Amino acid sequence: MEHFTYAQGNLQAEDVSIATIAESVGTPFYCYSTATLVRHFRVFKEAFQDVPALICYALKANSNQAIIKTLAKEGAGADVVSEGEIRRALAAGIPANKIVFSGMGKTIQEITYALEVGILQFNIESESELEALSHIAQRKNKTAEIAIRVTPDVDGGTHAKITTGTKISKFGIDISQAPALYQKAASLPNIAVKSVSCHIGSQITALEPFQKAFSRVIDLVKDLRAAGHTIERLDLGGGLGIPYDGDQTPPTPAEYAAVVKNLTRNLGCTLMFEPGRLIVGNAGILVSRVISLKKTPAREFLVVDAGMNDLVRPTLYDAFHEIVPVKIPKADTRRTFDVVGPVCETGDVFARDRVLPVFETGDLIAFRSAGAYGASMSNTYNSRQLVPEVLVKGGEFSVIRERQTYEQLIAQDKLPNWL
Repeated sequence: MEHFTYAQGNLQAEDVSIATIAESVGTPFYCYSTATLVRHFRVFKEAFQDVPALICYALKANSNQAIIKTLAKEGAGADVVSEGEIRRALAAGIPANKIVFSGMGKTIQEITYALEVGILQFNIESESELEALSHIAQRKNKTAEIAIRVTPDVDGGTHAKITTGTKISKFGIDISQAPALYQKAASLPNIAVKSVSCHIGSQITALEPFQKAFSRVIDLVKDLRAAGHTIERLDLGGGLGIPYDGDQTPPTPAEYAAVVKNLTRNLGCTLMFEPGRLIVGNAGILVSRVISLKKTPAREFLVVDAGMNDLVRPTLYDAFHEIVPVKIPKADTRRTFDVVGPVCETGDVFARDRVLPVFETGDLIAFRSAGAYGASMSNTYNSRQLVPEVLVKGGEFSVIRERQTYEQLIAQDKLPNWL
């Protein structure tokens, strides 16, 4: 369920007109709905209310403090992949004992900080990382609770760049090698084996890959316990997809939960999940303004003021985002357009051969389902400013990230003394 609807032909976020926000902050900008954000989290949480479960929001999807704090108030933990994300989670009110540190390439500095603040769990990605963690924990006189992230060699059926559960992925330890590494972990000082972790990818729209992967991981848990390891928690990652277009019908959280609970029945583990996109994806839109229409002998282009630096997903993942008018045109005339931005790259394309209303210069448009991996992946390529983020609650809106000024943008550069 999302709260971006039309009232008298005008797009609203909850009870606030998108056009009104545009007048206030300019374009492009991101707009998020508190009601949608909270609803999505609660639906997922309620699906597991009858079993011990910890839901750790994946900050990489959208790491704005207002988003994190909204979820923290709902009881969310945090799945983080950097020291910066740990600091963001703590600053937004998520307690350290609900933070899970995932991700490749954890540095000595990051591990040290995570130990100092007392996070719940390290998800180990390699033998060398395990050894480094033990060494640092021993030096700091801390005990690090760990899971080893295992790769069950299951393809989630998603885009190659967001598939993480196969043998060729950079992530995790092959599940066949996991018992030996768990044995080593148990022998290392200042390491406490507590959990098994698995994450097979993002934007997965079928239950079968989860069922296949989780079955293998549960078998591993049983083998590890038989070998004498104490496995109290089972981290099953995130990855459940959202409907970006009308052709997609991903499983609901309730359907996903039914599979998980059936598989883990009588396992006696606290279940852990790391949803990101599922919570925030459809809670946000990117609003842009039409700069011009350009017609060539081959194509017709709709040129907008948002660029790939603002929303990189179409360029990076060939991602689909529904494009809608902020104000429904009076005439229902449609043509086929390529929707492109102003960035000096051929790849700065949001959609090709998309049938859309015939917009005019100055019209506002919205890219739906842009709450995840939009603002968090944005950048200043072509010396373009980072755009505002706006959070709506009921009839109010607040700017939760100001538009970067050109002075702020240029001031990041520091000249050497010889210049």
